Amino acid sequence: MVKLIIRWVISAVAIWITTSIMPGIAVHGGVETYLLIAVVLGLVNALVRPVIMLLTCPFVILTLGLFTLIVNTMMLLLTAWFIPTFDIKGFWYAFFASLVISIVTGILSVFVSDDKNDDD
Repeated sequence: MVKLIIRWVISAVAIWITTSIMPGIAVHGGVETYLLIAVVLGLVNALVRPVIMLLTCPFVILTLGLFTLIVNTMMLLLTAWFIPTFDIKGFWYAFFASLVISIVTGILSVFVSDDKNDDD
């Protein structure tokens, strides 16, 4: 449970950093809005993304995995569709935002990774 909350906070921080440095993406609200976006994005990635990846498997193989970037972009746009206070101006803003969120989340996860204690 603790690891889930830590990942949730890391995602919220990554979204905050992304909205701070990228034009075309805005969040209207406070910390709770970033946490809500992180939860919805996590749910979308857990529930919708596997189905989309299965359906688009030929495209992923054909493009040597690059189509996964498009799927990530669509998941971010779907999250913005669910949350009215999360505004993305267009596809390319979402594309680059999904890249930044992935990179920042990866970097932050390295700092809090604790493989020695897997009690959760």
